[in-house]
Amino acid sequence: MNVGKRNDVVDFGGEADYDNMEWFKEAPPAHLRPQPPVEPTGTPYVPDSAVIEQNEAFEFALGAAPNVLYARYKQYGQLGVLAWCAEFGELIDNLKELGFAGNMFVSTRTQALKTCEEVLKLRLDIAMQIILLYLSSQVARLRRFLDGDRVWEDYPEPSFPMDPNSYGK
Repeated sequence: MNVGKRNDVVDFGGEADYDNMEWFKEAPPAHLRPQPPVEPTGTPYVPDSAVIEQNEAFEFALGAAPNVLYARYKQYGQLGVLAWCAEFGELIDNLKELGFAGNMFVSTRTQALKTCEEVLKLRLDIAMQIILLYLSSQVARLRRFLDGDRVWEDYPEPSFPMDPNSYGK
């Protein structure tokens, strides 16, 4: 079965005469016509100076967080990472309060997501897997709050011993 163009039909007819046609004489029904954009009736949101300062402080803290983590790791090792995770958890709690109050700026959210990526990119040699899991869970907690629908694949893989007899060797 051939579904393409037919070669056995030839149309030798002339051009159609459209001279007496009255195009667009009748307007389309109102529900099909484009509507003018609706102007917002309320006043634009102008954040309080305290909200602006709070967001700026969060952005600064989030921007410094990867460097602080690395400094703690260099100074105290794995226990420094553990302590930093506890402090980061407090920062996350305060960010959540800011967000639930409706006062988180887009720039603060963007910086928080960037901080999560930078924290996970750090080359930290963490042998205690519980600390690695705690660090990953804190980052995951912040990411779930900021963008709950997205799935990230950049978490470090835990490396638990497969053989229970290998403990202590």
